[in-house]
Amino acid sequence: MILENFYTIETQEVSNDKSVVSTTIVVNKNHDIFKGHFPDNPVMPGVCMMQIIKEITESHIDKKLFMEKCSNVKFMALINPKINFKLQLELNISEENDIIKVKNISKFEDTVALKLTTYYRKIS
Repeated sequence: MILENFYTIETQEVSNDKSVVSTTIVVNKNHDIFKGHFPDNPVMPGVCMMQIIKEITESHIDKKLFMEKCSNVKFMALINPKINFKLQLELNISEENDIIKVKNISKFEDTVALKLTTYYRKIS
């Protein structure tokens, strides 16, 4: 985990065919990153959301990954960790020609905060 103590996994469910991982995380609203992004008005950095998705995927497939590219990246709502500290991430994971493709929808309550498709290459 790159950001030590940034979030914890509360629940995780995996589909029978192992292609869908549904994870609920709890963000540490007191983490130092929010002091700089932004003081008195914390917002989850988009790059941190992307890193969380990568870490969950790595854990699921038990391999280290390198992000090759992203497409259809849509940040749709700001995540204030003091208000919306519990997030649900749904990852649809597939593999083709040694490339791991992850389609993600991240949300809090009924609000979609992020949609993206990411392509990773295995590095170990």
